[in-house]
Amino acid sequence: MNWTTPADLRMQVSRLWERGELLAGVATGASLFPKRLVLKSPTSAEITERFEDIRQWSSSLRAIAHCRLEMREFRHRVFGANALPVEVWIDSFEDAVALIGKQRDAARFALLLDVTRTREPRLVPWLAKRPLRALELADVWGRLVDVCVWLEAHPRPGIYLRQIDIADVHTKFIETHRGVFAELLDCVLPAQAVDPARSGLSQFAARYGLREKPLRIRFRVLDAKKALFQPASTEQDVTLDAASFARLELDVSRIFITENEINFLAFPPVDDSMVVFGAGYGFEMLADATWLSHRRICYWGDIDTHGFAILDQLRRQFAHVESFLMDRQTLMAFESQWDREDKQTLRDLPRLTQGEQMLYDDLRDNRLRKNLRLEQEKIGFGWVEAALQKL
Repeated sequence: MNWTTPADLRMQVSRLWERGELLAGVATGASLFPKRLVLKSPTSAEITERFEDIRQWSSSLRAIAHCRLEMREFRHRVFGANALPVEVWIDSFEDAVALIGKQRDAARFALLLDVTRTREPRLVPWLAKRPLRALELADVWGRLVDVCVWLEAHPRPGIYLRQIDIADVHTKFIETHRGVFAELLDCVLPAQAVDPARSGLSQFAARYGLREKPLRIRFRVLDAKKALFQPASTEQDVTLDAASFARLELDVSRIFITENEINFLAFPPVDDSMVVFGAGYGFEMLADATWLSHRRICYWGDIDTHGFAILDQLRRQFAHVESFLMDRQTLMAFESQWDREDKQTLRDLPRLTQGEQMLYDDLRDNRLRKNLRLEQEKIGFGWVEAALQKL
């Protein structure tokens, strides 16, 4: 039997709810009602052959509250004149939510809508677009609106999140809800208050003119004669914000960048050189240090697919970067220390040299061993010192 059941009718209305269409109509004022539902009814042959089943089916539909049935009379040769449902209608939003048991959620949304129209009407289109998400946020909606109202009154304030002074709103609350705030603030703020070049959670503060924690660069000068502080020493471990580092312009001709902290700390003395503790993917901290463009840069990462991907990314910023100890000879010399890379990167890396590209292809194609990696800290220190002497 393929006839529409009461459960089928409820499912049709439930889908309208799940797609947000019912609540969207409340927010926009564009009513869906009266709404005709799909009704699959008996064929003429079935009416003749299965009268008792059809009578029970018809009774089950007539028993549903909050639906309006349109009936059509037919005659049966034995049972005489009878009427069957031919159309089913939902006449109002109230009937629809009652049919699927969503009255409480509907009332809650109506309250959110009233508050929003009063305090921040620019957010009403967002409620219409994301009504079910709004219901999920109902307990904190008032505080979300508080922040939107504050930033509308103080566009691009140039302060840290910690300095936004709103009752019951703290830094962690804003950071936790950055994703939804990005959607809401784009609705509320004028175009000049939003930097369209900044996007994503990591650039939330910059997009809306808030201050970010300064990027920091950690380094050691490897030549005692050029140490920053006296008495001279290559043990000096210095951390500066990116802006101060950009103005530093150290009197060295070569910069090593390494991803491992112990390698950074243990890096041996090298004339006219310094070492920077790397940052993995992302070298925006070095973007303003234009003096690096006039220095020899040697990058030392793991010999695995991600190590070469980071090297490729660094060359996007400084095309002259050389790789250090990321070669086939080093890899084969420490075969006993080979490990497994959890998840390889497989994309093409256009900035690798021919030798680097050949080794990268062997790694991503698993020609030497599946998911092979050699971590930089597993390379013997004597091998490191010998490579530095060759430089």
